[in-house]
Amino acid sequence: MTSVVSTPSSIGSTSFKSPARGLVCRACGAEYPLVAQHACFECFGPLEVAYDQDALARVTRAQIEAGPPNIWRYAGLLPAGQDPATRVSLDPGLTPLVSAPALAAAVGLRAPLYVKDDSANPTHSFKDRVVSVALTAARGLGFTRFACASTGNLANSVAAHAARVGTPSIVFIPYDLEPGKIITTAVYGGDLVAIEGSYDDVNRLCGELVETDEFEDTAFVNVNVRPFYAEGSKTLGYEVAEQLGWRIPAQVLIPMASGELLTKVDKAFSELVEIGLATAPEGGWTVFGAQSAGCNPIATALHKGTDEIVPVKPTGIAKSLNIGDPAAGAYAIEAVRRTGGWMDYADDDEIRDGIRLLAETTGIFAETAGGTTVAVLKKLVASGKLDPEKETVVYNTGEGLKTLDAVAGLVGPTHNIKPSLRGAREAGLLG
Repeated sequence: MTSVVSTPSSIGSTSFKSPARGLVCRACGAEYPLVAQHACFECFGPLEVAYDQDALARVTRAQIEAGPPNIWRYAGLLPAGQDPATRVSLDPGLTPLVSAPALAAAVGLRAPLYVKDDSANPTHSFKDRVVSVALTAARGLGFTRFACASTGNLANSVAAHAARVGTPSIVFIPYDLEPGKIITTAVYGGDLVAIEGSYDDVNRLCGELVETDEFEDTAFVNVNVRPFYAEGSKTLGYEVAEQLGWRIPAQVLIPMASGELLTKVDKAFSELVEIGLATAPEGGWTVFGAQSAGCNPIATALHKGTDEIVPVKPTGIAKSLNIGDPAAGAYAIEAVRRTGGWMDYADDDEIRDGIRLLAETTGIFAETAGGTTVAVLKKLVASGKLDPEKETVVYNTGEGLKTLDAVAGLVGPTHNIKPSLRGAREAGLLG
């Protein structure tokens, strides 16, 4: 089902015009205006933002580099937020691109390896990017309340953004999320609704709520304004290219829940090359995806050589990746196949090892999604799927303090001593 808001408001004003020209169906190509609609009336396929290529081509490196130190430096490439006064933002973005030679050596890579560390965002995950773009568009479309279905990080971000601009929020989560993610949502003061079910149950309910009169003025960032939400992910691709000196890395590895982040990073690379802002590596770039073994419907479909995503009931510790019926799964498979990449998955023990390996080699403490990505990196190198001689970027999308339970039983004090020199000597600290 779809939801449309009729409003005299526009996403781009006359003096700050959006480069977006409308919405287009990813399945049949049908086009629609820039409204709150996420599915095609013709074939029920997903919609995404389509752009005026001439408008995109007018954006220059100099303009971007002179912009603010956050995602809005790319406003000329985004569907909303061209006028700074309209933005709903915690100013996310320009997160570190960390050189990781010790991690490269540990997994068998001989070319440069980088970690794009999005735990440095305001609410400590990449979701601040997508939420800022989605809610900026939503406010322009006349919505007066913000909402989402979430596995945790998105709930944090929506509640925080709503608090920043004084807008009511209501976010829906599975009841069994990690306590850290529940607390870091509730603290912002909006309504927090725990659902006795999985994320897919939560998402289904939100899809029904958005059709009711009571939620007519509510923007669900990943339902009725999803096309705008998804575009925020592109900034992770834009930033990596800019941080590498306006060139695309040869290989990227991206964690997958819905699969949308992977597709949008690939889209960002394509846009930058097409309009001449970045250069592609010889032979193009290769995209890889990572899933948890407890929720791996996209990787399983790829391994079976099919485009059909069979929904699963998620299990395992990587709850931020637990989307059993991924909306963009088929498009993620297409991007991976087109670029010559691959997908794999990691079990809970491998994820824990991945968290520790990343921390011990880079000083980055990732949540379970990051541990999944590092674990899959090891597998891809070992299997020969990922070329050890090519520059690689892996994405860490969230902060480890949100998922402490994952490693709480594995790490702790290496020594317990009495407060004396004798105690230190007996523990072997003084030789």
